[in-house]
Amino acid sequence: MDRNSKLKGLAAVAISILLTLSILYFNPAAMLKGSIGGLGYFGIFLIMLISNATIILPAPGLLAVFAAGSSYNIVLVGIAAGLGGALGESTGYLLGYGGEEMLGLKGKMYGRVKKWMQSHGFITLVVLSAIPNPAFDVAGIAAGSLKYPWPRFFAACAIGISIKAVLFAYLGYSLMG
Repeated sequence: MDRNSKLKGLAAVAISILLTLSILYFNPAAMLKGSIGGLGYFGIFLIMLISNATIILPAPGLLAVFAAGSSYNIVLVGIAAGLGGALGESTGYLLGYGGEEMLGLKGKMYGRVKKWMQSHGFITLVVLSAIPNPAFDVAGIAAGSLKYPWPRFFAACAIGISIKAVLFAYLGYSLMG
């Protein structure tokens, strides 16, 4: 692995750690009720960006989407959440792009997801980002390590996360609205 790849990988790890610590400190769920909640759709975008920027560690972004469904247009909530979430998922992508070798990823799940990415990248990203699961970071890392084009990665994640967010917002609207 060349020096540039190592530096990119270390930068991605540092960003991920910084964002994770920020999430633990700022507590996004509480922020929704406070200042971010007053920002409307932009607040939803921000909370999903922050919560999806974590690697492996789950964050409560979908709780904010659920709550927002009772107050805002569920389709616009879904779009704002999808765009913020897709941008946040870029941390995993950058981590993989920076150097799969440095991470030492080899498990069954990683190998399976990497094969799916090689044969059906876009649809793999849409489906895995639309399903609530903590393993999506594996797909982001695999996409980065395969140097999957970032605009396609972003678009696939935005579509999948928007679908998931609309469903969560609808549940919030139905149960709380």
